[in-house]
Amino acid sequence: MTEGSDAAASFRHSLALAQHAEGLGYRRYWLAEHHGMPGIASAATAVLIGHIAGGTQRIRVGAGGIMLPNHSPLVIAEQFGTLEALYPGRIDLGLGRAPGSDQATSRALRRDLATDPDAFPQDVLELIDLMSDEPQQTVRAVPGRGSKVPVWILGSSLFGARLAAMLGLPYAFASHFAPAQMMQAIEVYRSGFRPSEHLDKPHVMLGFNVFAADTDEQAQLLATSMQQAFVNLRTGRAGRLQPPVPGYLESLPPPLRAMLDDVLSCSAIGSPQTVQRQLQAFIQRTQADELMVTCQMFDPAARLHSYTLAMQAMQAMQPMQPMQAA
Repeated sequence: MTEGSDAAASFRHSLALAQHAEGLGYRRYWLAEHHGMPGIASAATAVLIGHIAGGTQRIRVGAGGIMLPNHSPLVIAEQFGTLEALYPGRIDLGLGRAPGSDQATSRALRRDLATDPDAFPQDVLELIDLMSDEPQQTVRAVPGRGSKVPVWILGSSLFGARLAAMLGLPYAFASHFAPAQMMQAIEVYRSGFRPSEHLDKPHVMLGFNVFAADTDEQAQLLATSMQQAFVNLRTGRAGRLQPPVPGYLESLPPPLRAMLDDVLSCSAIGSPQTVQRQLQAFIQRTQADELMVTCQMFDPAARLHSYTLAMQAMQAMQPMQPMQAA
């Protein structure tokens, strides 16, 4: 949600981006679960996935992700079983073990203070079983049983990498805001991967920020909205996405500038030529199977243009990697 706007406008802009991305050839569109955050309106994640899927025709729509410790596996199996019944073959389910909120909000969500986030691996297995053709549990997810919605493990540390490898599931790493362990997590996942009925070889998706504009200077200005968001979040002033500010980076004290250089190191900011070079270097370094492109721009029209330029940059590269929107 941008400063001066509201959730309804955010939903309209999200659908417009999904439709635009579908027309450009992006493969997926994912929404993340967050609660109690004034700048993010995707708390009812499954509802929004249905809204986006209902307004598009082909693009896969999914969760990046559902924070499973907040929910019972049965509830998620029912929600995503319903989505799969409505939009067959187009729904993805990414799972994370972070709360996606502060501790007070987490307690309000779960209602049961005995909920154990360390039970995440068992909850993942229970959820996959509930969506299988022949669940091993007495309880049944209706809808849900037989839906076999593709499950991804999300993470920003080695825990998710090990779990995805052990279960033979695709793995998505949050390198767009937590890149510190990216290369190590990729190695842990690929080296420890066990083929399964879900996947026969490792499949890595990496988050990547792209701020593309007609010139480097325009892109750098547009990226200051995202930079402000990270600074505000890290300094306890989280709010709605702010308009771009000329000279913002230069105005920051060195510790905050260093923080941004660290957390946003997996980014391409610039003209189409600059973005293409940065994308190509990132893909060569990581050998990613897919990229999940994020773009927190204040101006919706500029954001659509950025996704257009990003796809053009990818299409100019050989071989082209699949691209996703978020």
